[in-house]
Amino acid sequence: MASLFAGISALSTTNVAVHQNAFRAARMNRFMSIVDQVLAIKRACSIVDIGGTVAYWLAAEAMWGHKNVILTVVNLMKFEDTHPKVTQVIGNACDLSQFQDYSFDIAHSNSVIEHVGRWSEKDLVAREIRRVARRYFVQTPAMWFPIEPHYRAPFVHWLPPQVRAHLLMRFPMGFYRRATTFAEAMMTTQDAELLSFPEMQALFPDAVIERERFLGMTKSLIAIR
Repeated sequence: MASLFAGISALSTTNVAVHQNAFRAARMNRFMSIVDQVLAIKRACSIVDIGGTVAYWLAAEAMWGHKNVILTVVNLMKFEDTHPKVTQVIGNACDLSQFQDYSFDIAHSNSVIEHVGRWSEKDLVAREIRRVARRYFVQTPAMWFPIEPHYRAPFVHWLPPQVRAHLLMRFPMGFYRRATTFAEAMMTTQDAELLSFPEMQALFPDAVIERERFLGMTKSLIAIR
């Protein structure tokens, strides 16, 4: 069973790799349309990326580098990558009290909210995103898409945590290395908890929830205000 699961995982990893750049490009295009809306009425657009990295923006620089944008990346750590338009701030997505209400034109967050912990932490992050910017763009992988993007394997996120932990003790999966103890494996299972459409609606009640689709299935959810 393990070898069959590993084989399916490898195939899924290939499929994800093939389509990942196309999805990210389309997503960034959608985000930049919101930036352009701001720039149509203001000289500059201020953006805060909650939980993002400088590398993420460097990879897409061709899409925003020529525009009059000011980027602030908030993360638990600072990164070696730099850019003259990017300011790095150490901070926790659950508590952005260093920023006043509507400090930014747009809040951006890509594949972060599923990592912050329980529902109470997710709610704190959502409230802070909604508070610090008048517009926001929050993407997260969809719970009911069959391939889990962190394990890069099908159906694994629908299994009980204990079953996932046993799998992680047998072989590495996606971004996760093979666990050496059951306690380590159980901790890994708590790294990401994917969200459903109703959950995103509950977290972002003033947003339109857009579906990012692949083969007719919802791959990701994007909350946009």
